[in-house]
Amino acid sequence: MKKTLGVAGLILLTAAGSALASGYRIPEQSVNSTARAGSYVAYTPSADATYFNPANMSWLENRWAVEAAATWIHLSSISYTDVRGPAYSGDSEEEDFLVPTFFAVSPEYNKFRFGFSVTAPAGLSKRWQDSYPRTFAEEFTLKVFEFNPTVSYKFNERFSVGGGVRGVYVDGKVKSRGRIPVTNSSGTVIGSSLISRDMDGDAWEAGYNLAMTVRPTDKMNLSLTYRSEVDLGVEGNANLSSSFSPGVYNGDTGVEIPLPAILAAAVSYTFYDQLTVELEYDRTFWSDYESLDFTYPVSLINPVLTRAFDNPVAKHWEDTDSWRLSVTYDLKNNWILMAGFGIDENPIPSSTVGFELPDSDALLYSFGVRYKINNDMEVGGAYLYDYKKSRSVNNLANDGRVNGTFEDASAQLVSVGFTYKF
Repeated sequence: MKKTLGVAGLILLTAAGSALASGYRIPEQSVNSTARAGSYVAYTPSADATYFNPANMSWLENRWAVEAAATWIHLSSISYTDVRGPAYSGDSEEEDFLVPTFFAVSPEYNKFRFGFSVTAPAGLSKRWQDSYPRTFAEEFTLKVFEFNPTVSYKFNERFSVGGGVRGVYVDGKVKSRGRIPVTNSSGTVIGSSLISRDMDGDAWEAGYNLAMTVRPTDKMNLSLTYRSEVDLGVEGNANLSSSFSPGVYNGDTGVEIPLPAILAAAVSYTFYDQLTVELEYDRTFWSDYESLDFTYPVSLINPVLTRAFDNPVAKHWEDTDSWRLSVTYDLKNNWILMAGFGIDENPIPSSTVGFELPDSDALLYSFGVRYKINNDMEVGGAYLYDYKKSRSVNNLANDGRVNGTFEDASAQLVSVGFTYKF
């Protein structure tokens, strides 16, 4: 298994570019969740309940249900305007991805039900070709897949619990090249150096998830879900170079970073047996991400390589809150309409914002439909627009790289899916 730099972890925490929620999260993993802007915890009427709230598998129709979906994700180009002049400014590349997902839920066995999902809960990419941004993020590409077997137990018609094991696989690539100043011990600039890095890597790690749903009435669901933190300890090989001295390193390295825990609470209520409204709150525990520290079995020796690639990089991310609201309307003629709205905070303080992840607060707008072909088959489609607010940053005094404004960031998702019951 190829592991050139354990950088999947680095990419995971810095490469999402314009991710679809706070940091690099992608909450939308199915047609229903895309159509409802991720407000999909309390009322989960399809096979994707195995991922979003396994406790709710207890109330699905008592037979097998499988769902396959695919989501096209488009990330816009981000425009960066530096106050120091055009030489420091640039535009990132547009990005397009196709993300497949799969969900399956079993019939009931003595009040137990079993499920399985394959999802892509984090990642994406960011690429810069202009000379200054490219020095730090020529390419950061990430793929994160989660394999999640789950089980639910229904105590009675009012209470169910569920949980599962998270198997997380990360694979990614990071490249950068450019020129940086070289200083002496007193901080005086004594020259400059061309630097470059070319890394890729992967890793497997594990965690768990828990869920609980209480149904005070047949029309109301109160739900809690928790996805544990997964520490990604990736090992691999790094290819680094500097023109100063000169210096080259091609060898082993490692890094450990967190895939953060997520706590979600939601309530749904169905009016007149047709209109279901859900309100969800979730908290993502990004504060575990204090620094990014690559380790090597030997010294890099070259001071430029050490400064650029070995010294710990402070992150100091903060926990974030998100609010999501969705509506589902059953037309009672085989068509179901859905819409959603979300508000996402970003976890990155201004002091550590960089080109690898110029994140900002976001507003989400979405809609979608499902159509019941017959008693066994259903199809659906959804669209989501993620608007990222412009963000001005000056962190040069904190050994940062940015003194300007990021704007025009956004993401669009189109999901299609097919459900079969037997």
